Amino acid sequence: MKNHFLVRHWLLLLFTICYLPLMAQNADSAHTAAPAKPVTRTAADTTRPKPRVAKARIDSNARKAAVRRDTVAVKRDTARVAPVIAAAPVDTTKKATDSVVVAAPPKPKPVSSYDIYMKKLAVENIFLQPGKPTYRDVNLLRPFRNLDWMVYLIAGIVLLVSIIRLAYQKYFHDLFRAFLNPTLSQRQLKDQLSQSPFPNFLFNAFFIISLGMYLYLVLYRKQVFPQAEPWMLIPGLIALVALVYGTKYVVLRFCGWLFGNADLADAYIFILYLINKILGVLLVPFLVILAFCSAEIAQTFLYISIFFIILLVIYRYIRSYSLVKQYLSFSKLHFFLYLCAFEVAPVLILTKVLLNIWLTGNP
Repeated sequence: MKNHFLVRHWLLLLFTICYLPLMAQNADSAHTAAPAKPVTRTAADTTRPKPRVAKARIDSNARKAAVRRDTVAVKRDTARVAPVIAAAPVDTTKKATDSVVVAAPPKPKPVSSYDIYMKKLAVENIFLQPGKPTYRDVNLLRPFRNLDWMVYLIAGIVLLVSIIRLAYQKYFHDLFRAFLNPTLSQRQLKDQLSQSPFPNFLFNAFFIISLGMYLYLVLYRKQVFPQAEPWMLIPGLIALVALVYGTKYVVLRFCGWLFGNADLADAYIFILYLINKILGVLLVPFLVILAFCSAEIAQTFLYISIFFIILLVIYRYIRSYSLVKQYLSFSKLHFFLYLCAFEVAPVLILTKVLLNIWLTGNP
């Protein structure tokens, strides 16, 4: 009996230790787990120890129930967050569209007419093609020079010829009539023009000024003596023209006195200075053009003025030959030698001196 009591006491103690915690856990999960079936115990069962397999089954079932409960709670939370996550693809699509727009290559700009012309020029111009020699501009830099004084000078020349024309209209008319009518009596025209010595002097002086200014403009356009001062060069050229024609006048007078043909010398001097007066008036429009027009126009009118000067010189020689033929009998060879010695040679010598000064800088 004593052993039976001890066995029973140890069984109760083991039951209390093992079964009471399980009952407490089942009480906590009673609202989710299914109610367990009541177990009927008998006296024989109380005396036997409880199989441990049943305890493991109950423990696993409780754990499964707890895991199911946590899974349901997680699914509920996932269902709440799901709409927000479902809306995310819309933003992703927009971001993808924006990235496509940003990553798209820029539209090419239209080619301008300037680029087309430069490409055409690079193809057609041989100097822009590779392998061609290069040419550099070697023109010297010309410093700026104030030429306002030329306006007043040219205006003064035009004003001077206008005053002479208005003051001596009859002389001006007779001068051009003698030039255009060579068949008139030389003595008659000479007497009419000689009766006015002062206008004769004025026209001769105007011819010297006009020719001197014309020579300066020719040198200026051709860039001869570019560093020369105008206030020295223009008076020098005018003095040179006056010296040449003054010397010719003295030589002709001396030759007429020396050879006893003073009338022939007077007639030749009259023709010579008649052409000079006409030339002085004719150069006035060319002075204006050479002074103020562009380089291309000035170049063209320079050649035209030289052509008119050559025509007047030829006309003077023709009239001089017909005049001298009336007084003297000579061959054409002698007349040609006279032209070469007294007309052509001085001009060539003067030209050579000027070119030597221009090229070397030494007279």
